[in-house]
Amino acid sequence: MVRILAFILPLAAFALSPSPASQSAETLAGPVPARLLRVIDGDTIAVSARIWLGQAVETLVRVDGVDTPELKGKCAAERKLARRARGFVIEFLSAGGVTLRDVQYGKFAGRVVSRVLNGDGHDLTAALIAKGLGRIYAGRKRGSWCI
Repeated sequence: MVRILAFILPLAAFALSPSPASQSAETLAGPVPARLLRVIDGDTIAVSARIWLGQAVETLVRVDGVDTPELKGKCAAERKLARRARGFVIEFLSAGGVTLRDVQYGKFAGRVVSRVLNGDGHDLTAALIAKGLGRIYAGRKRGSWCI
């Protein structure tokens, strides 16, 4: 009987634990207050997110819904636009706090994916697209920034 329980209990615990697939579908609606640590590029930032009283987590955030040019892009035009996008994000987010909404696990590089709002409540995705520094991105293949 003890052997059966020794086998069944760990199996039951494993079966009842959340799977990585269910974790990746989980969304934290927010708002999650955060402090900008650095801007990696036009669509990735590093933040310290305040998750509880006296507790913060440093993480990389992929800005949801937008694709921006890559700093190590395929052509000079893409790299130039990428520097402009990064500069815009620095300016857009440096004036006040950062708020994360609809936080989800990312599929690459240990990042989360989230809507990002600046201290005035303006959405970074919408601002990048309005300035011509980003394109709507829904997870499919990205288009070229080289003309």
